Order: sequence, then structure tokens, then C-alpha cells
Amino acid sequence: MTFEIEKLNVPQENIILKDSVNLNITLKTHGFKWLKFYFSQPKIKVDFSKDVYKKDGIFVWNKSKAYLNNTQFDKQVELLNMSPDTLSFRFGINSVKKVPVKLKANLNFSPGYNMSNELVSQPDSIVVVGPNVLVSEIDFLETEAVTFDNIKSDLSEKVKLKLPKNKSDLKFSLQDVIIKAKVEKFTEGTLNVPITVINQPKNITLKYFPKMVNVSYYVSLSDYSSITNKDFKVICDYSKVSENRSFLVPEFAKTPDKVKNAKINQQRIEFIITK
Repeated sequence: MTFEIEKLNVPQENIILKDSVNLNITLKTHGFKWLKFYFSQPKIKVDFSKDVYKKDGIFVWNKSKAYLNNTQFDKQVELLNMSPDTLSFRFGINSVKKVPVKLKANLNFSPGYNMSNELVSQPDSIVVVGPNVLVSEIDFLETEAVTFDNIKSDLSEKVKLKLPKNKSDLKFSLQDVIIKAKVEKFTEGTLNVPITVINQPKNITLKYFPKMVNVSYYVSLSDYSSITNKDFKVICDYSKVSENRSFLVPEFAKTPDKVKNAKINQQRIEFIITK
């Protein structure tokens, strides 16, 4: 009978070329034992982690009849002959590349809820293995576009990756990922933050009003009490003042990572120049 070769544990960096490799085996066994060989294509397992060795740029399998008989057939089957007694597997070199996952997710939260950290992918990268000409073209993998509505609890959902059209020639460590986000109840906070003027010429004295601005923001209830006005920095850049404008425009130089939608509630800071 002709047995196909089932290749196991091929090194990730190698690709076995698609040569037709089979074993012709003569067996002796009881009549009913033949049934399983006729109902499905019989296979011999070749474990590339222990059954082969490299020689002259090929993988070589060379096992005795006794070894094969003891490891791949039960006691009621006797292997009488096999041909050929040596198998050769030509191989090519695979490229192995780790690429990041990009999430395409639209999140709609219930009123008063939001993420308290960034949306993340688990894992955040995928290993791609295949011919270099194909692997080199892949710099990232996107997820399929998904939408989640009325979110008010932690998010943990499986989404599929959008794989290349020629995926049959490539291997991927995973074909889907878990997208995660920590979701909390949010509330609005307000603080008065002092203004710092930058790029003021040394030869002038600047007086401006007000000295502080009101800042509003959204923050999770668990972090609300930890936010102070020292976590913000508001500046006015004097170098941006034009000749026909007599006011400064405040802008954020720093906001805490824990807050969202920070806003300065005053957009004009009046000033005068005194000698």
C-alpha cells in the first residue's frame, strides 16, 4: 500500500517544498485490520524535531522497518517491507516577521461611561511565516471592522483579523485577537488653572488678565479625587500675537492621562505692555 507522509514539527524558519514523497509498505495483518487502511488514506508521521537530520541542504529520514513497526503500527500489524528506505525532503527558507495589530473598532458608550485606558489588542502583534516575497509586504494586520453599542462595562471581545488574499501561502500565529478596554463611570470636573506666558521679550513688562482660567474635563469616578490643577499646564505664547491683536490665546501644554475631553473655558486673555 502507498502511505502519504504527514510532516510534523517542521522548523518555523523552513518550508518543505511540495515534492511528492510517499512510502510503499507491505503489511501482514488480520483481515478486519485492513478496513481502516481502505476507508482513509494511510499516512506515516515524520516528526522533523526528532526523526530527520540535515545533509547537503536537505532533510533526510532513514528509519528501520523495526522502528517504524514499533512506533506507528499496533501489535497485530507486521511491516514486511518498505520502499524506499530513505526519504529526502527539499526545503526553502521561510521569513518570520512579527507585525503589530491595528484595531478597527467603533465604540459607542452609554451616557456617563467611557474608557479609563486605551483600547488594546491581546496579543498586540502576530507572527507571520512564509516566503519572503510575501512576508516583506506585510507591515501590520488590521482587524475586521466592528461596532459595539451601549457599552457600560469592561470590554473583552474576540474579533477576526483581515488576512491577505494569498493567505494559503502564509502561516499566522493567530487568526483572531481579543480587544479589551476598561470601562468606568465618568463625571465632569472643573478646576482653575494658572496661566504661564512664554516667549515674552525681555525688554517689556506684560500685564495680563485673568491670571487663571477655568478648565473642564471628564474623568472616571475612581480618579476624580486624585486630579488637581497641578496636573494641568496652560500657556499663552506671546510669539503668536500679531500686531492687530490685543489678546493672548490660552492652550494646554500638559493634561493628565486620566482625563478626557479637557477644555479651556476662556479663549481670550487681555494684556497690556508697560515700559
